[in-house]
Amino acid sequence: MFELPKLPYAFDALEPHIDARTMEIHHGKHHAGYTTKLNKAIDGTDLAGKDIEEILKEAGHHSTAVRNNGGGFYNHSLFWEVMSPDGGGHPDPAGKLGHAITEDFGSYELFKDQFAAAAGSRFGSGWAWLIVGENGHLAVTSTPNQDNPLMDVADQPGTPILGLDVWEHAYYLNYQNRRPDYVNAFFDVVNWEAVEKRFTQA
Repeated sequence: MFELPKLPYAFDALEPHIDARTMEIHHGKHHAGYTTKLNKAIDGTDLAGKDIEEILKEAGHHSTAVRNNGGGFYNHSLFWEVMSPDGGGHPDPAGKLGHAITEDFGSYELFKDQFAAAAGSRFGSGWAWLIVGENGHLAVTSTPNQDNPLMDVADQPGTPILGLDVWEHAYYLNYQNRRPDYVNAFFDVVNWEAVEKRFTQA
């Protein structure tokens, strides 16, 4: 059965960009809820014991409960890992990832613009992603609800290496309806070292 991962930092570690109360509710209520409901949905089925990536790759063949809660479990687990206080001391992507971003988007600033546009234009609830596409190149995409690019239902499939939660529960206490301000603040806490590690693995 899946377990709620511990946050790799304190609830208030990402302030002022993401406030402690939001982090406490987001992790302890929302992510915990997805974890509990996912375990309930797969209990006694042939999905029990499978990796979350295996489950998500066939999301279109599973129940709505497995798709939604499996996505919620995976998406949030990635989300916590790709953030850190002060961006982990690496304000911009470097190394092979930095080179790939320049190659595929033209520059880091152009990538940020495209990512912010994907996050800002996602209607309702969902996620913005930086992925390694099936062609090996980086791409920006977004998904509704708790879907993600690993799923067989994704419009643009690929391996997520950076994700931003744009559900209102992720930012409303601090930013209210100012989603663009939240998106801009996110770039101040991205842990590019963790993203590069995912990029290398992908």
